[in-house]
Amino acid sequence: MRCVALAFGLALLPSDIWAQIGNPTGWAPDTKMEEAGVPAPNQTNYQDRLFAQLATAGGMAEVELGKLASDKTAHEGVKRFAERMIDEHGKANDALKTIAKESKIPLSDQLDPDHKKVHADLQKLDGVQFDRAYLAAQIVDHQKTVQLLAWEIGQGEDAELQRFASQSLTGVLEHLAAARNLVADLNLRSSADNGPPAHQ
Repeated sequence: MRCVALAFGLALLPSDIWAQIGNPTGWAPDTKMEEAGVPAPNQTNYQDRLFAQLATAGGMAEVELGKLASDKTAHEGVKRFAERMIDEHGKANDALKTIAKESKIPLSDQLDPDHKKVHADLQKLDGVQFDRAYLAAQIVDHQKTVQLLAWEIGQGEDAELQRFASQSLTGVLEHLAAARNLVADLNLRSSADNGPPAHQ
């Protein structure tokens, strides 16, 4: 089932996504930092530790940006999406923290610099400009998260972290599709507001 979910998820992504967002770590996809063995449930390698740290940073950002969007947006669809991010990423964050604690992986409890900047930039925007910028950031982040999950599924050794990544993939793909649908809705509303072109 894990392989089927991964194959289905990756098939939904644009063919050029890997070229656009690259490898989350800079390592080649087949790079193994440690010799593979028969892993214990909480036996970690380099990939596992980096995955847990990057996934935690991303999940924390989804919650914080979701709170900001829920407060600022006037678009009901964007508000529902933001509240979904708070709820689902919050639960995923709690689950990941539990696994990381058992695997003795240290995690940060602060937003990373990139997401701090995104948060600060979004605070300066309002209305449709905010909605578009928030959703654009969500699409990029969820694309990167799909790649990160796939990387852990393929390269990790901690069985619990791999299970977490596999179980998270479908939900993250749903979030990505929902963000894209909201962008399409905003575009339709914008076209309707502008009306048909004037005839000469």
